[in-house]
Amino acid sequence: MKATRQLHELGQSLWLDNITRSLLDDGTLARYIAEDSITGLTSNPSIFDAAIGDGDAYDAGVHAKTLAGLSGEALFTELALEDLRRAADLFKPVFDATHQVDGWVSMEVSPLLAADTAGSIAAAKKIHAQGRRDNLFVKIPGTPEGVPAIEEAIFLGIPINVTLLFSCAHYQAVAEAYMRGIERRLAAGLDPKVGSVASLFISRWDVAANKQLPDELHNKLGIAVGQQTYRAYRELLASSRWQKLADAGALPQRLLWASTGTKDPSAPDTLYISAFAAPDTIDTMPEKTLHAFADHGQLHGVMAIDGGDADDTLAQISKAGVDIDALALKLQQDGADAFVKSWHQLLQRIADKASALADKSKGPALR
Repeated sequence: MKATRQLHELGQSLWLDNITRSLLDDGTLARYIAEDSITGLTSNPSIFDAAIGDGDAYDAGVHAKTLAGLSGEALFTELALEDLRRAADLFKPVFDATHQVDGWVSMEVSPLLAADTAGSIAAAKKIHAQGRRDNLFVKIPGTPEGVPAIEEAIFLGIPINVTLLFSCAHYQAVAEAYMRGIERRLAAGLDPKVGSVASLFISRWDVAANKQLPDELHNKLGIAVGQQTYRAYRELLASSRWQKLADAGALPQRLLWASTGTKDPSAPDTLYISAFAAPDTIDTMPEKTLHAFADHGQLHGVMAIDGGDADDTLAQISKAGVDIDALALKLQQDGADAFVKSWHQLLQRIADKASALADKSKGPALR
């Protein structure tokens, strides 16, 4: 049995951390669904920046929307949602078969809103309405200002993928926000069934910490943080507070492993996929990592629900001089800043492309 199928049979959802128009047009995404057990996907500004900038797949769409009077964020949002609606339709059979647990796609609010609670809520409402797909998550970062926006969005019935989580404390804060949103819905007599995932970023920990650590502790911090967070996740699902919500019909906010491509060339290219084999979770992986795991990935058991050796590993890393709490804060801020940079690049790229296409359409060579 293919390794990707083994993970699926274990109870873990495998999602693709990518979307491009060519993936949809040439049938590659459909093939990943059929052959590699892919049951959802995620996107972010960096992914769309690369997708729109590479090749001409989006040229006709950019030109047509420019002629229709769209520009900037409005033009990008419609371009992205065209792709995500098509992907959502491919995953709709999974969404229906799993009763809304799986089969999701994700669209991010503007990264410029990471510190703007009210703006994030307004953007989430707009994307949710414009998306027109039941299996479309709106991504809101789990920043301090994002947490109340997440609670309010859940209360409003908007499915949310919480992004940019780096620590167990980050996860616990958004899990609380999710439960508060569901509890408010129940108190208001509303359906408690609102989808959500909490996305914990893994590999960036090791990129940041390896240079401060001895070789024997390289590439262990991200896994330890994940183990610690998985323990908290399992404890929450076993809690009486959650059981009460589940009994009322609420869906669990599933833990999602993000940033699972190996960044260290000296480490196995499937390191994080094998380490995070855990039921009732999601692993969203870049295409390169998906291909690697499908080709030669191996499972080495299931992640321990008690956190395994996470506490010992974190203690060793702290003793070696890494301030883990401070690094979590920095990683979240750096991640938000990186998405802002990609966002500005993306909008500039679209503007440049729109201008070039407009000039070309005026030229004598156009027939």
